[in-house]
This record gives sequence, C-alpha cells and structure tokens, in this order.
Amino acid sequence: MTSTVPATAAVVIVGAGPAGLTAAITLADAGADVVVLDRLAAGANTSRAAVVHARTLEVLDELGVASTLHELGLEVPRFVLYDGPRRLATVGFSGLPTAYPYTLMLGQEVTEAVLLERLQRAGGTVLRPYEVSAVTTEAEGVLVEFTDAAGVSGSIRAQYVIGADGMHSRVREAAGIEFSGATYPESFVLADVRMRWPASREEVSLHVAPEGVTVVAPLPDPAGDRFRIVATVPEAPEQPTLAQVQAVLDARCPGALVREVLWSSRFRVHHRLAEHYRAGRILLAGDAAHVHSPAGGQGMNTGIQDAALLGSLLVRVLGGESDTLLDDYERTRRPVALGVVEFTDRMTRMATLRRRPARAMRNTVIGIGARIPAVRTALAYRLAELANR
Repeated sequence: MTSTVPATAAVVIVGAGPAGLTAAITLADAGADVVVLDRLAAGANTSRAAVVHARTLEVLDELGVASTLHELGLEVPRFVLYDGPRRLATVGFSGLPTAYPYTLMLGQEVTEAVLLERLQRAGGTVLRPYEVSAVTTEAEGVLVEFTDAAGVSGSIRAQYVIGADGMHSRVREAAGIEFSGATYPESFVLADVRMRWPASREEVSLHVAPEGVTVVAPLPDPAGDRFRIVATVPEAPEQPTLAQVQAVLDARCPGALVREVLWSSRFRVHHRLAEHYRAGRILLAGDAAHVHSPAGGQGMNTGIQDAALLGSLLVRVLGGESDTLLDDYERTRRPVALGVVEFTDRMTRMATLRRRPARAMRNTVIGIGARIPAVRTALAYRLAELANR
C-alpha cells in the first residue's frame, strides 16, 4: 500500500474498524495486493466495544496480537446477573477449554491501534479520509469511486471488495443486499466513568430492573476505578452528564459513586442481518453484515471472526482456487450471526421485562437454571463464542 490510492488492487476493503483491519492483515500476510479505505481522518478514539471474548482471542492469536491485547487489557473471569441487590446467576469462564478462559476488557480504540500496528508490520496501512461514493460491479472486477479530504474524486478497480463499513454500509447498499430487522424502542446510555463500585472488578455485572437494564464492566486502569456503563433509558441525552449517570445507577444498582465521566454518548440499538454476505465480487463483514443488542458483548467479536475467515478464503481464491470457495463464507458465518442476533435479542427482552409477574417468573427460571452445571457451561460457551470454532 502507498499513501495515495493506486489504480488497481486485488482486494479493496472499505472500513478500518476491527473487522476491516483483521481481513487486511490476513491478506497482507499472504502477500495479497490489498487497499484499505476509511472515511474517518483517524481511527477510533473512544472505547466503544470493550469486550474481547475467548474465541476472538484464539483467532487473533493466529495473527500474533492476542498477547499484546492481553498485556493491555483486564481479565474478567465471570458474568453475574442481578435483580437489584439479588444475585440471580453467575456464569464463569475459568473452566472453558481454551488458552483464554476469561473475557478481556479493553477499549476498542486500543484494539484498533494494536491491529493497525500489526497491519503496518505486514506492509500495509489505512488510507484516510476517503469517502466511498459508489461501488459498481464490472465484467472482471469492481470499480470503487471515492472522494478524498480535499474533495477530489477518484477511483480504484479491484478483483474483490469487502464492505466492513458499518451499519450504514455504502458497499452493502451498492450491492443491493437487504438489511432486515428492527430497532429497539429504548435508547442506550454509554459512558466510561471513574467511580467507587461495590462489586468485584473480576466480574461484568448485568442488572435487570423495571426501569431498564444496566451493564457495569471494569476497564483496565492502574487506579482500578474505571468502568464502562451501558444502560437502557426511554430517551437518552446526547452526552449523559455525571448527574444523569449517577441517577441511573442509584435507581437500578445502588452503591455506586461516580466521580468523573470520562466519555459518554447515546445510541439506538438495532437487530438486523444482511440477507446475503456475498453479491458476486462484493462481500460483507462486521457491522455491515449484522448488528444487534450489546448484551453479551458479541458484536465486535463476531465481526473479527467473520473477517478472519473471509480473509483466509480470499487468499486461497487469489492463489488460484475457484471463487465458489467464497460461498463457504456465507454458509459458515451467516448462521453464526443469526444465532447471535437471536440470542442477544432474547437476552435484551428478558432483561427489560417490566411487569412484576413476568419478572418473578424470569427470576425463578434463571435461578433454577443457574443451579445446573450443564446450563452454566453452555451459557459460558455461548458468550465466549467457542461454539463457533
């Protein structure tokens, strides 16, 4: 790759989030001619997706970055479900058959920085900021048209294009691939804070309450007081303040004392899945292919795993194998994403029950299930995405 866009490439990747970077590394390692275009002037500078699960660490170990992420992250060995002060269930990862029997807490900006540095060591880079304006399939490839930071238009021809450009993917729209699903009625508060928190920093806690669901997760920090908070509210402010975050915690999981809001935002959550992952020479990965509730922290993980497989299949096709091999990508990964969308949707709806009889029934069922070792193990496998091997 060079600092300017070349006229041709074997593969153009649109989007330089974790999925796009993972695919680029896989291709660059094999010597493929790959170009990454991203519309942002810089990579992620906020923590956003902060959970890296066991299966993702296994995949990233094959790229040689899992140990670096581990050094920068925080091991969290269990998820705990609460209703108010009552502990309903504990799901532990320590017994899983993996070299990574835990969840790794790490801000997305750090994950992206590590992946970008790894791509650069493979001889690649990300070209920024380039806004893709059109993607057109031609007889022998795909034409990608773009506009640079100065407003100058250009284009590049590729044998294949990967759309890793998020939920509002230009690549997916250009390919005419339907993105079906819906939007949850609640909005979400997202905040990284410094606070005094009564629970252990060795757990991610999910609090269910009539007011909504709240997730509190520790983030790596020398002082040991940095946490991620995700909470559903009827209508979140654009940038939640300390007082607003404190009010949410007081109502749902008392005992927290927020000292500082480091970063905050709001977002709407969709559960959507691309009808297809491939349209000829155009393929989708990450949020361009699937979006869903943040319950369980599955989104970024599923996208990275998409990209690792897609990159390896493209390496084989570019090496001379039939491109029908790329059909395996959708057959393998779309059922995984469908399962994640359904699983996180059930978790979200279960956690946001409002009526007292339904909540009582939910708590009873969870309490009974949590006492069965096989149920706990199955849930740990599902959260860690080890069933996707």
